Amino acid sequence: MPLITKKEIAELHDLSQENCISIFIPTHRAGKKVLQQEDNLMLKNQLKEVKSKLAKKGLHADVVNKMTAPVQQLIDDTSFWREQSDGLAIFIADGFSKIYTLPVYFKEFNYVSNSFYLKPLMPMFVGDGNFYLLMLERSNVKLYECTQHSFTEISIDDLIPATKQDRVGFDYEQKNLQFRTGQTGTGQAMYHGQEAATGKRDNEIKKYLRAINDGLAPLFREENMPMLVAAQRPLFDTYKEVNSYPNLMEEFLNINFGDTDMYEAHELAWKMMAPVFDKKRKDKIALFLEAQGTGKTAIGIDKIIPAAFHGKVDTLFCENKADIYGSYKKENNAVIVTQSEENDNSTSLMNVAAVTTFLNGGEVYLLDKEEMPNPNSRVNALYRY
Repeated sequence: MPLITKKEIAELHDLSQENCISIFIPTHRAGKKVLQQEDNLMLKNQLKEVKSKLAKKGLHADVVNKMTAPVQQLIDDTSFWREQSDGLAIFIADGFSKIYTLPVYFKEFNYVSNSFYLKPLMPMFVGDGNFYLLMLERSNVKLYECTQHSFTEISIDDLIPATKQDRVGFDYEQKNLQFRTGQTGTGQAMYHGQEAATGKRDNEIKKYLRAINDGLAPLFREENMPMLVAAQRPLFDTYKEVNSYPNLMEEFLNINFGDTDMYEAHELAWKMMAPVFDKKRKDKIALFLEAQGTGKTAIGIDKIIPAAFHGKVDTLFCENKADIYGSYKKENNAVIVTQSEENDNSTSLMNVAAVTTFLNGGEVYLLDKEEMPNPNSRVNALYRY
């Protein structure tokens, strides 16, 4: 299952209170830093900063402690820190808490405002496009829908034959090989038609794989996701002959099924698929550069936020380690940029632009400054029209 969904992003975005707390820290899966509780200490420091911000806003210490209690509970839970991934995202408000352990590296950061800070979550939804992974063995076939960060098995048992014998109806090898009484000079039993049997075996394997392809075809009818096959070379070559799915990858994942679990297979599959999806980011940057001066691009938060609210932004490029603070009034599209830090009267305008673009069907890329299409602005947009 996805680790965080678009629906959850929308729910987090819709929650508005006077004090919404967002905390991000990098975490470690194992090793010395886990043993030395460095992640735990980092969260302690972030919580200390959050409490200081809330105190400056005039909240009593008892109220602050009650509101941030879920964070303190995590700090005190030693078992929690042994089950981490690459990043921890925490969202706290009065009577509300959500905690996400995610395979995304976050720079330590906290934010207190009237809405949650969701921009760091955007990498979960770009560059990790969906793809199929078909695990193809003669006696075991499984299909998964994958992203960079997740895999979900699709039930196909009722669509394909369970075994080759289920497809052909009999054990062709036993039926087609005739045993002749007697032995060769070497003591080996002799068979008639061994070459013919080999040809028949190959033909039956092809029939079996064609039945798999035909069984999966209705499932793929409305899909255009790429499909990567994990198989041994001979089986993949035969499957490629009978395949009718137009988005089958030319290359395949050659793995030893006996020594590779699904987590390892998924990791290896992503290494092969990553360049396919990164091409989309590069293509979008190229489109931005080509469209400059035509009215289909924009730089500057004052132009981009109103466009994002109107669903006009196809792709948003944000400088990853930068932000722009201020205020926005949707009623008259008024954008006011203030100082570089959040305060009682300002919010992250880049967060607003990113989340609004995403929820309206656009894509959001967080890039280093030198990767930005126009590095003279901290935010660039490619419009749909």
